[in-house]
Amino acid sequence: MIKGFKDFLLRGNVVDLAVAVVIGAAFTAVVGQFTASFLEPLIALVGGGGLDGGTFTVDGQVFDWAAFVNAVITFVLTAAVVYVVVVLPMKTLIERRRRGEEAGPAAPTQIELLVEIRDLLRAQQGQGPGPGPSGPGTTVLPDRL
Repeated sequence: MIKGFKDFLLRGNVVDLAVAVVIGAAFTAVVGQFTASFLEPLIALVGGGGLDGGTFTVDGQVFDWAAFVNAVITFVLTAAVVYVVVVLPMKTLIERRRRGEEAGPAAPTQIELLVEIRDLLRAQQGQGPGPGPSGPGTTVLPDRL
C-alpha cells in the first residue's frame, strides 16, 4: 500500500498539479493586491471619491458596489492570464501533434526493450544486472532481430 502511494506521489501529474496550485495561489494574491491598490481607488473616484466612494446606502444598509466590480476585474484578469499562459500553449501543442509537426513521446527501440527484459529476468533469478554483454552468464543479443 505504501509503495502504491509513493508511486502515486512521484508521478509527474501530481507534482505538476501541486506546482500549479501554488503558482495559482501566488498569482491570485498578486492580482488581488493590484486591484486593491490601483483599481479600487479608481473605482472609488468614479463613485464619488472619499470614504463613501463606490458605495450607496439604502435604509442604513451600505452596498459596496466597488468591491463587486473589483472582484469581477480580478476574475477577468486571472482568467485571461490562465488562458494565455496555459490554454493557448496546450492548444497549440495539441494541434501540432495532430498535424504531425511535433513528435510525441519516443517509443523505446527493440534492443532497449530486450535489454530491459533481460535485466528483469536476471533480477527475478537473483543474479542482478551483472556486467555488460561480454560478462559471464550473459547472452549476447544479435545486432539484427
